[in-house]
Amino acid sequence: MPADAPTRPPPSPPTPTPLPPEPPRQPPQAPAAAPGTVFPPRRLHRLLLAVYGALWVLALPLAWLYLRRRGRREPLYHRHFQERLGSVRTALERPVVFHAASLGELRGAAPLVRALLAQGWPVLVSTLTPAGRQAAGSLFAEALAQGRLEVVYTPLEAGFAVRRLLARVRPRCVLVTEIDTWPTFVSTVRRAGVPLAMVNAQYPRHSAERDLLRLWGFRAAMFQAYELVLCKSETHAQRFRAAGCARVEIAGETRFDLPISQAQLDAAPRLLAQIHRHGRRPVVCIASSMAGEDEHFIAAHLRLQQRLRALGGPPPLFVHVPRSPQRFDLVHDMLCQAGLRTLRRSRCLDAQLAWTGPQAIDEADVLLGDSLGEMYFFLALADAVAVGSSFVPLGAHNIIEPLNLGKPVVVGPSIWGIEYPAVEALAIGMLHQVPDAEALADKFFELLTVPEVRATVERGARQFLAEHAGATARHMAVLRSWVPG
Repeated sequence: MPADAPTRPPPSPPTPTPLPPEPPRQPPQAPAAAPGTVFPPRRLHRLLLAVYGALWVLALPLAWLYLRRRGRREPLYHRHFQERLGSVRTALERPVVFHAASLGELRGAAPLVRALLAQGWPVLVSTLTPAGRQAAGSLFAEALAQGRLEVVYTPLEAGFAVRRLLARVRPRCVLVTEIDTWPTFVSTVRRAGVPLAMVNAQYPRHSAERDLLRLWGFRAAMFQAYELVLCKSETHAQRFRAAGCARVEIAGETRFDLPISQAQLDAAPRLLAQIHRHGRRPVVCIASSMAGEDEHFIAAHLRLQQRLRALGGPPPLFVHVPRSPQRFDLVHDMLCQAGLRTLRRSRCLDAQLAWTGPQAIDEADVLLGDSLGEMYFFLALADAVAVGSSFVPLGAHNIIEPLNLGKPVVVGPSIWGIEYPAVEALAIGMLHQVPDAEALADKFFELLTVPEVRATVERGARQFLAEHAGATARHMAVLRSWVPG
């Protein structure tokens, strides 16, 4: 949510409600709010919402300038600006509006989008970023071509923009993923009487505690706009109930239902044969690295390289996959400046992932994964995996993909964004957590030199995945009776 809106504090703010140790009994399903519903119920929160909305309207020229500046480097940021003001053109008849803020959220929720389409409901995907928009075009290309799905940018936080979107689209309902709750957006949808639900929902502990304390519980109150919350685990469910959500059900994490690309898995052994041409060489994958982390991963690479050479074994090959395409060139330069011989996937592998590079892969220190949608190929090469966004305070990215392949996974100290299933995976030894780059190199060394550690992960992977699969079906079991029509 954007920065806190300045307001005059009331004379005696209420004491926030503490998080309950046990969940209360499940309340009955709340009916859809009638148009014109007063929301939020408390006058103080309505005042804060009005101030917040007014500040956003005043800031619209700044938002336009920001997007225009970003558009100089990434042209897709400035295109379709009219959609950010709610001017959406659609041929869909009463679609389900499905909001996924970012690339990662959209990919994780893709099984649910496909299930909505299979149910016969047209879907309008709403996203904030060009990367999310491009991913939607790739993930749902067939539905786009058939006219059953369209993709637009989410409107900015101005009431007139959200109302314009609702008037032009006439959605049968709005589904929001994860926890991406924008006060003007959700309150306007609620007041318009459009059914509103959160899917694949999570509520990290630090967010829940902060939201209850700051601005007299303003942001926590915004979650009450949701008539239905389908969340990932009982831990998250307790926090949503504490925020006052009327109906909360546990449906799991749809990332467990993502299909695995067999073509990518089949291509990996061909490249591994070349990597191991002069003896078995350990391979470590850095998956979805973020700005501020690459220096840590490079340091870990150099330390691991030194330790393995001291044993007399072959040096490791690092497969380094940045999260954002905009950082491919920058990360390549950083790797080269560190003295690491780096080859780029885009220049060494063809569309079928066959090696075409001018150099042999066994001559490289790093294979840079500068492509999109090929993560399973990179993961299949690896003996161990580190997941990015966990060595900066961003909560970590998806650990389910490497776990799907039975790979030992290492994360840094920041895992609030993947609390589920990270806590469960840590408890049974499927996941390893380290505090810094030096400890990361040491953990990699252990995973690569102690076969029993990797064997434990491989044995437990199948059972762990079976226990947590089926979230898409659980979501749809509820949505079939909840979505109008």
